[in-house]
Amino acid sequence: MPRKRETDYSEMKKALEFESKNAWKDLDEREVDEFSKEYVDFMSKGRTERTFSEEAINLLKKNGYQPIEDVNYKDEVKAYYLYRGKTLAIYKIPKKFNGGLNIIASHIDSPRIDFKPKPIYEDSNMTLAKTHYYGGIKKYQWFNIPLAIIGVVAKSDGSVVKVNVGSDPKDPVFVISDLLPHLDRNENKKVSDITGEMLNLIIGSKPVTFEKMEEPLKLNVLKILNEKYGITEEDLSSAELEIVPSFEPREIGFDRSMIGAYGHDDKICAFASLKALIDSPKVSRPTVILFFDKEEIGSYGSTGASHQFWMLPLKKILKARGIDLEVSFDEMIEDTAVLSSDVNAALDPTFKDVFEANNSAFLGKGVVVTKYTGARGKAGSSDADAEFVAKIRKVFNDNKVVWQTGELGKVDVGGGGTIALFFAEYGMHVVDVGPALLGMHSPFEIVSKADLYQTYLAYLAFIKDYV
Repeated sequence: MPRKRETDYSEMKKALEFESKNAWKDLDEREVDEFSKEYVDFMSKGRTERTFSEEAINLLKKNGYQPIEDVNYKDEVKAYYLYRGKTLAIYKIPKKFNGGLNIIASHIDSPRIDFKPKPIYEDSNMTLAKTHYYGGIKKYQWFNIPLAIIGVVAKSDGSVVKVNVGSDPKDPVFVISDLLPHLDRNENKKVSDITGEMLNLIIGSKPVTFEKMEEPLKLNVLKILNEKYGITEEDLSSAELEIVPSFEPREIGFDRSMIGAYGHDDKICAFASLKALIDSPKVSRPTVILFFDKEEIGSYGSTGASHQFWMLPLKKILKARGIDLEVSFDEMIEDTAVLSSDVNAALDPTFKDVFEANNSAFLGKGVVVTKYTGARGKAGSSDADAEFVAKIRKVFNDNKVVWQTGELGKVDVGGGGTIALFFAEYGMHVVDVGPALLGMHSPFEIVSKADLYQTYLAYLAFIKDYV
C-alpha cells in the first residue's frame, strides 16, 4: 500500500496571511503621522494642477533638482521640466546606464467646477458666476459648501495674473446655494434633476453705487477684480479659474487614522512618488516621475498623458551622450516599467451591493495593485501582463510592502479609466498601483494614513529595486 503523501500547508498559509494583512502592522506610527502631516501641509497649498506643481518644484529645489535646461546632459541629471505651467516631469538619470526606465506617472487634476469664458452676471439682487463642471462629480455634493477660486488670468498683453481667493482662512469664500427642504419635498427626485446649469456660484450682492444704473452689482465685482488684479471682463475669456473646496484637509476618527481632503484622487499618488524619489538612496534604473493634467476628462490635450511631452528631454540626453536615437530610444522605451499611480475604490460598508467583496480593495489593507481597469468587458484598459505583475509582487514582498488587489466595483456596475493605456501603447510594461479611497470624486475623499504610507513605501521599493 503506497504511503500517504503529507500535505505541505506553507503556501496555503502564505495565501491566508496575504488575505488578512493589515497596513498598520510593523509600521512606526510616529513616522506615519509625520509623513501624513507633511502630506496634509502640501495638499493645503497644492489644490490645483498649477499650485501642486509649484509646491513640488519648491520641494525639488530644496533637494538639489534644477530646471532641465540648466543641467549638463552628460553628467548625472537631477532635473524637472514644467510644461505649460501645469504638467511636470522629474528626472533622475545616472551618468551611465543601459536598458529601460522606471516611471511612476500620476495625474494631478481632480474633479471640480470651472468658470465659463463669460461667467459673471446679475440676478435677483445677487452677483453670480456661470460654471461648467470638470470630470465626474455628484453635483449635489457641491451645494452649500465653502469654495475657493484658484487659477490664472492671461491678459492680452502677455502677462499672466495668479488668482487665489478662499484658501487662506482670512479670505472670503464662495458658495453654490441649495434649495431649502421646505420647498423640496421630493429629495430623491431633486438629486437626479440637478443639472450643470444649476451650479451657479454666488460671488457678491452689493452695488457699486446706489445711483440708478444698469447691473450695479455685477459692476461692483468687476471693479474689485480690476483694482486687485488689473483684469477686465474680457480678460476672463482667457482665464483658467477653478472652483475647489476651501476647507483644509483634516484627520478623521477618534484614532486619527484617516485623512479627509479634496483631491486625494490623484494628488496623493503624486505626492507619494515625489517623496519616494527624493528619499530614495539610489535608483536601480533611470527614473522619471510624471504629473499629468486632464486625466479626469480622458487625458486628451497637450497637458494630458496622450501627449508624451516628457520624452523630448530624454532624447536630448541620449543625443548629448552620443547614443543612436533611432534604435536606442525605441529599445529603451520597450524595456521601460511604469507604475500608473492612481487610486482605487475602497469597499464602503454602507454600499456593499455595488462591490464584489472578494475582489475589492479595503481601507487599511495597504497599497492596491489593479491589474486592469476599464468598464464591463475591460473596455478602455491596458490589462497588465502576468509576468510584469509577478515582478512587481516580488519587489513589494522583498521590501515588506503591504499590498492588496482590487477592482473598481462589480462587473457591469463599476469601472473606470487611468493613464496606463497611454504608456501601454508604446509597448511599456504598466500596471496601476495606488491607495484605496472612500468617497472618490467627492469634495472630501477619505484615505487611511497607513495606506498612504504603504503607497510611499511601494514607490520607494520600485525606484530602488526594480530592474
